[in-house]
Amino acid sequence: MRKRKVNYPPPKTATRRAPPAGSEESPERPNLARINLTAGAGRAGFAVGDRVRIEASGMYSGETAVIERLSQGVIPSALVRTSSGGTRQVRTIDLVPADAEAKPAEARPQPED
Repeated sequence: MRKRKVNYPPPKTATRRAPPAGSEESPERPNLARINLTAGAGRAGFAVGDRVRIEASGMYSGETAVIERLSQGVIPSALVRTSSGGTRQVRTIDLVPADAEAKPAEARPQPED
C-alpha cells in the first residue's frame, strides 16, 4: 500500500492581491475616525456652571449647555447638560464660551449715517 501525500494549507504569509480601497482590510479607509492630536492640551478657562456651546460633531452639536463637572486627564473633558435636558461628556477642545457667540442682527446697534 502506498502512503498518501500530505497536503498542507497555504501559509498565512502567502502573497495576496491588495484589497480594494474602502474595504475593511484596505490601508486607505475613508470611514476611519480621525484623531485630533491637539485635544490633549484641552482648552483652559472653564469652570463648573459656565454656559458653553458644543462645537463637536454628533449629538447636541451646536446646542448651548451648562458645565456640570470637569475632568482632568489625558484628554480634559466636561460633563455638560444641554438646554434640552440631555447630558453628554465632551472634550474641552470642542467647547466654546456661550457669551462669545455673536449677537443676532436685530440686537446689534446700527451705525448712524
